[in-house]
Amino acid sequence: MARLIGGVELAAALGLILPATTGIALALTPLAAVGLAVVMVLAGAFHVRRGEYSAIGLNVVLALAVVVAWDRFGPYSF
Repeated sequence: MARLIGGVELAAALGLILPATTGIALALTPLAAVGLAVVMVLAGAFHVRRGEYSAIGLNVVLALAVVVAWDRFGPYSF
């Protein structure tokens, strides 16, 4: 299960970086940001459920993914 989650996070990171650097399929960047934000919300809920409150700080990526999604879905996105 941990490998699956790691693979999803790696795919989301590549989806955030590669379209902007290559200029190909730029519409994938906001979708990857939304997907990463969903993964981070679920990870935060998982950590709260297990009582791992110190690990919630690692989910700061959520805020960055939401900012990217907000910026890329906006009227001046591309």
